[in-house]
Amino acid sequence: MYSFKNDYSEGAHPALLKALVESNMQQEEGYGYDTYTKQAIWLLKEKIQNPNIDIHFLTGGTQTNLTAISAFLKPHHAVIAPHTGHIFVNEAGAIEATGHKVITVPGDNGKLKPEQVEAVLASHPDEHTVKPKLVYISNPTELGTIYQKDELRALKEVCSKHNLYLYVDGARLGSALVSMENDMTLAEFAVYPDAFYIGGTKNGALMGEALVIQREELKEDFRYSMKQKGAMLAKSRLLGIQFVELFKGHLFWDLADHANQMAKKLQDGLAENGVSFLANTSTNQLFPILSEQMIQELQKQYSFYVWERVNADSSAIRLITSWATKEEMVEKFIQDVREIKNRCENKQTTFASQT
Repeated sequence: MYSFKNDYSEGAHPALLKALVESNMQQEEGYGYDTYTKQAIWLLKEKIQNPNIDIHFLTGGTQTNLTAISAFLKPHHAVIAPHTGHIFVNEAGAIEATGHKVITVPGDNGKLKPEQVEAVLASHPDEHTVKPKLVYISNPTELGTIYQKDELRALKEVCSKHNLYLYVDGARLGSALVSMENDMTLAEFAVYPDAFYIGGTKNGALMGEALVIQREELKEDFRYSMKQKGAMLAKSRLLGIQFVELFKGHLFWDLADHANQMAKKLQDGLAENGVSFLANTSTNQLFPILSEQMIQELQKQYSFYVWERVNADSSAIRLITSWATKEEMVEKFIQDVREIKNRCENKQTTFASQT
């Protein structure tokens, strides 16, 4: 059973494990004051080309989202998000549990548009409703699509106009920034959000996300919020070491590029066999539409999510490739789809001729 279910099925890239093992008996300070975390922060500030940002390392995406958003907002503040947003669909109400309503709007291929933000603000005009204060998006989106520079700029402009915070979930940011459709470097992207995070968990790390805070008013006392939410890791070296390895060279980008290349190979191979897709993506998430019979056959050999029903006979599945996806397994999946499709078509032809 080979998994295309997520991009964290494997452990960590060998270079990260090697660095963890080699530094294992070295004594270090805790809680973010170790030499590796300091080096990782320096490296990221250099990549982002902004020495004035604050960077904090947390263990996972949900923890980062709830810690950051709850720290940034007052009790009566709310979040605007696409209806596919991870904080709304897949985090067990973590944001609501901190006392903040998530107001969702239909996404356009998973993306949020400025006019939708304006509409939410118009429908929440005074103190008798919650006050929308933070706009949440992810790049790439939950449908694998990405924001272009002009789209991100337009969202930033509407947020600035209404004094809203723009927050970007970057669990798969590496995949977005090496996408063939992307038109931004990390430094160019980083100009727009008030805060965002760079995901390591889904790009070769055992665990870890780097939260970047740019807006001054959001920086104050953030470590207190981390501690209160159980997000301040005593052995912070575990995160710092991994981000040093990812960013001291080109490894972070190489791993994301491999994931995207495997997805592109998978996408092209399926398309050649007549498969259509729920969304046009250029990252490591694919949503092919397959017959129920084909899905059942493939589930005997592969693990993946059935995403949504398209019609009475077909559903879209989600396939995710990772930094560690084997090319031969991508080729085998394509071959199996071809063989199952041919078998199904031959059965239908035989049945039609007999009737």
